[in-house]
Amino acid sequence: MLRRVLTLPSGRIAVGILAVTILLAVFGPLLAPQNPLATSDNTLAAASGEHWLGTDHLGRDVLSRLLDGSRVSVLGSLEVALTALAVGSVPGVLSVYFGRAFEWVSLRLADTLVALPFLLFAVAVIALLGNGLTQAMLVTGVLVSPLFYRVSRAATLSVARSPYVEAALLAGASVGWVVRRHVWVKVLPPIAVALAQTIGVGFVIVSSLTFLGIGVQPPAPTWGGLLASDLGYLSHQPWAPLPPALLIMITVWAGNLLADAIRDVSGEAGRALVGRRKAGTHGIEQAGPVPTGGV
Repeated sequence: MLRRVLTLPSGRIAVGILAVTILLAVFGPLLAPQNPLATSDNTLAAASGEHWLGTDHLGRDVLSRLLDGSRVSVLGSLEVALTALAVGSVPGVLSVYFGRAFEWVSLRLADTLVALPFLLFAVAVIALLGNGLTQAMLVTGVLVSPLFYRVSRAATLSVARSPYVEAALLAGASVGWVVRRHVWVKVLPPIAVALAQTIGVGFVIVSSLTFLGIGVQPPAPTWGGLLASDLGYLSHQPWAPLPPALLIMITVWAGNLLADAIRDVSGEAGRALVGRRKAGTHGIEQAGPVPTGGV
């Protein structure tokens, strides 16, 4: 699937941006030119050779804090997406095969989770368990899981009554074997689309919580926390909120762009699209350069 996604310009752009974001999360703290927690008397300084993005109200280097805070934002969004994937997709597939009782209970539970406001619920969990981003992201992932439940259930229903699936069940194959052999292949593309979208949603959730000062203890840097602190000094640095806001916006856009690219290359329509692109490229190569001549 990744190879087909990379055949699209939008897929290459999305994968490139997300790869850079992951590299920032892994190596960002190591690449920070200064200590992101070190304060100085040079407060609210403009961009210079020593401080490429200036300093904040405590004299801390903004670039170093952005690089160091990327790890929290990326890990938080991945926690939301992977938790939602694990909690939602498996019950969604099994609800088609485990009888009406399991189906009714899982559907009512999914409806209940959809009705809960995830941001307020995450704040309540942090109030009960302590100020930590991990528990907030795990709870938020559970609240987002109905998306994966409904996507996986709908995809499973579309193939559950297929002749080859019914033939396998009549031949004595177990439900687990049928799911692994036939169903999961059909369910994977829509789940991949939902996962890419949820990564973008995770960035929004992490940024929202850290913007409110929830989940991370100050003075630990985060993209949302930097955006919140910069808003208090717009009269001195009106451009200061732009770097963290652009990082959040571009990363969320890349996640949505990747979801669109996966959707475009999935299924019969996607294979036909990739086939036409390859055929067009092969035809251009066979034709060679266009000859030119004088009159």
